[in-house]
Amino acid sequence: MKALFGVDGEYESRRRQLIVNRIAVWDVLNSAVRPGSLDADIRLDVARANDFEAFFSSYPDIGVVIFNGKKAESLFMRFVEARPNDPSARFILLPSTSPAYAAMPYSGKLARWREAFGLKEDVNT
Repeated sequence: MKALFGVDGEYESRRRQLIVNRIAVWDVLNSAVRPGSLDADIRLDVARANDFEAFFSSYPDIGVVIFNGKKAESLFMRFVEARPNDPSARFILLPSTSPAYAAMPYSGKLARWREAFGLKEDVNT
């Protein structure tokens, strides 16, 4: 979010900056057991999703849901039945920003994220 929108500072400041940009960041899972450090280690039998039904009800104008990597998308599709109120809402899969996803360089990830948000240039340039 820093590279895309210049979001910086302490937690509360970053949170306010995301709100100003009309961006919500929320993990798909509320709780899970992950014996290792990789998403592939998540135990699906005990994983529990966040309450997206309440979230989408509280924010009925959501028109885009972006997944930070394939695991986030697959967890959402597996555990979350709720969908945004807007029937034309789009779901966009983007490359994971995690350094563990090394199949694409940072510059490639950033370009894909910029494109998804309709941004042409880095806000810091």
